[in-house]
Amino acid sequence: MRSHLLNDTTAERYRRSVTEGIERVAAKLATTDRPFTGVTVDALAPRIEQIDLDRPLHDTSAVLDELEEVYLRDAIYFHHPRYLAHLNCPVVIPAVLGEAVLSAVNSSLDTWDQSAGGTLIERRLIDWTNERIGLGPAADGVFTSGGSQSNLQALLLAREEAKPGSGPGDNAAKLRIFASEVSHFSVKKSAKLLGLGADAVVSIPVDHDKRMQTLALAHELERCERDGLVPMAVVATAGTTDFGSIDPLPEIAELCSRFGAWMHVDAAYGCGLLTSLKNRDRLEGIERADSVTVDYHKSFFQPVSSSAVLVRDAATLRHATYHAEYLNPRRMVQERIPNQVDKSLQTTRRFDALKLWMTLRVMGADGIGELFDEVCDLAQEGWKLLAADPRFDVVVEPSLSTLVFRFIPAAVTDPAEIDRANLYARKALFASGDAVVAGTKVGSRHYLKFTLLNPETTADDIAAVLDLIAGHAEQYLGESLDRAS
Repeated sequence: MRSHLLNDTTAERYRRSVTEGIERVAAKLATTDRPFTGVTVDALAPRIEQIDLDRPLHDTSAVLDELEEVYLRDAIYFHHPRYLAHLNCPVVIPAVLGEAVLSAVNSSLDTWDQSAGGTLIERRLIDWTNERIGLGPAADGVFTSGGSQSNLQALLLAREEAKPGSGPGDNAAKLRIFASEVSHFSVKKSAKLLGLGADAVVSIPVDHDKRMQTLALAHELERCERDGLVPMAVVATAGTTDFGSIDPLPEIAELCSRFGAWMHVDAAYGCGLLTSLKNRDRLEGIERADSVTVDYHKSFFQPVSSSAVLVRDAATLRHATYHAEYLNPRRMVQERIPNQVDKSLQTTRRFDALKLWMTLRVMGADGIGELFDEVCDLAQEGWKLLAADPRFDVVVEPSLSTLVFRFIPAAVTDPAEIDRANLYARKALFASGDAVVAGTKVGSRHYLKFTLLNPETTADDIAAVLDLIAGHAEQYLGESLDRAS
């Protein structure tokens, strides 16, 4: 079994095995003509359940053949231009190369003596991102597993930085977090994990463009102060999951300053604007944040996972610091040994920063920005198509690259029946494998959603998928009328 260990004696075997795997994936990518096969859970589950994991195949080629059957054949391929569903981007080749390198070397980014140059590369990328945001010379941060973890850590720091006498414990019930009604669910989840009450998150209504209403925020902050509560944090969103909307960051920053609240910007989606060549101004005000979440694996075209939490004041990261003699004893601080575990919620942590490093060194920030600008432009084209098409109702003009809409039949007026038609159309489209779209609710009504993150997607693709949706919805409504007659 030692022949399977990656070391100096097995380097050639490693090369052959990885090359064979890469060739299989490359062949699959080259021949995939749909984002999904339409396979069902009931069809796929038995194939996987019948595999006896206690009886290995002892042959890489045989295992890859099996993998083709249970995974590669039916995987959902985000690189396909008609994958339009969630915040999943196609990935750039330099980042995939970085993934291969970091997996093989397997550095752990918790301590210097497990990563060496990896530590310095991650720190340089954090500095680079902070420079792009404009957080100032005292800024710092750390890579995380994703936006939810980044939001959690930011709110942990906000809790610890709250006014004296309002920390965790008996006074935790006084703490309040303010976020828009369309903010990410991880805000409420973080509040629960941090031991705050169920009413700790105050939901602020949004305007027609799905942006936080700052007048309503001001009223709630005043109420908080009047009731003797503590405004722990305001979470502004730069790219909401459902609408891609960007909250009015400058106005929110003013209110945070006035009421002494920590300002966190969840830019997990909108962070791509940091590299934009023409839309960077949409993030105006982000430089005033106390903390920022960025997801490189959304709008920087990086493989999952690649995220970071950034902070204006490096000293606030001390709230995540614990020292263990076997790992990062206190003396290492005096010795100026850079241990990333000192500022992370994780201990063992992948060298995910390498993917972004490789991307920047091959493509440059402008290259990323060009790609993200393309999908934002595409969303504008899609919005114009939807606005001009009487078959559809589109909710809001996009700020980033998301379109939320629903099919509206001319002959049906019952909102519940229209809901069912849209739900059916999404399900039927997924089952066909011709395209993958997402769904959400606007108010109590069901809507469909395109999240456009693939520069290879065209306006013709959007038009074709809209026709498919309309066709499925009309089929459902026709069958429904037949059943009713």
